[in-house]
Amino acid sequence: MMAAKKTTQALLERLPEVRGSLEADAPLDRFTWFRVGGAADVLFRPADSDDLAAFLKAKPADVPLTMIGLGSNLLVRDGGVPGVVVRLGRGLGAVKADGITVVAGAGATDRSVAAAARDAGIAGLEFLTGVPGMIGGALRMNAGAYGSEMRDIVTAAKALSPDGELHDLTPKELGFSYRHSGVPEDWIFIEATLQGEAGNIQTITQRMQEIMTAREESQPLRTPTGGSTFANPEGHKAWELIDKAGCRGLMRGGAQVSEKHCNFLINTGTATAADLEGLGEEIRRRVHQETGVTLEWEIRRIGVSATGLEPVAGDWEADDA
Repeated sequence: MMAAKKTTQALLERLPEVRGSLEADAPLDRFTWFRVGGAADVLFRPADSDDLAAFLKAKPADVPLTMIGLGSNLLVRDGGVPGVVVRLGRGLGAVKADGITVVAGAGATDRSVAAAARDAGIAGLEFLTGVPGMIGGALRMNAGAYGSEMRDIVTAAKALSPDGELHDLTPKELGFSYRHSGVPEDWIFIEATLQGEAGNIQTITQRMQEIMTAREESQPLRTPTGGSTFANPEGHKAWELIDKAGCRGLMRGGAQVSEKHCNFLINTGTATAADLEGLGEEIRRRVHQETGVTLEWEIRRIGVSATGLEPVAGDWEADDA
């Protein structure tokens, strides 16, 4: 423990000064919906985009950097995350509506953007009410729900490359596809320009309420969980494949496949990140064995296991490659 503290202190001394905050040995379970996981060596919460850009320009190149958002589709492994973890907050959370356009910082929650659009009478962004995350994460994975996705509404975005340089991105440069953006993984989104259409506030409000009700009825939102665990394979629904493989209610340690929606994993109260990830891999194995379909994780997994190593997939995948 003492050696770990010395290592973290040495890392802090190598990092540039910031206007935001730097926190050593920062527990990350408080930032994830699963409520599990280890600590970041250092957690950086920038004051604004300029603070973040300056940090990126001055950060030693050998220091790993990991970006997190609201933590709704994030699993932090039990051994924590080496290097610096960046979490955007209020400094990048501004939302402005003008005409039929909304400009939102990457740290704004999807729900707050939907609400701002509603208040301005802008239709077409209601689906963001059903996306549990921040705009930065929504850009990264082309988030979608209830028949719409980010590529339907994004007209421009801004991102910082690892050297802190600002890039203005067009929809074509964003390279959206199903649950994916073509922007390099080590770029950090800082802003999105979204476009809807003129609408009736009452009608927009009603649609948002319908989405919230549908989520409440179909998803285990009152239990520590993440978003959808696996992406829908082409031509299939992940939950149907999981159900067909007999995984509904399946448990591993304190982790369980939700009885309410079997593409959700839940922490029953005692789960570790290893329990949740191991359960997910068992689901993948059973679904592949039953149907021949390989499920791909939609939950983002970061960090190292309690042993200090990143887990690897089982041999069943290699056999079929």
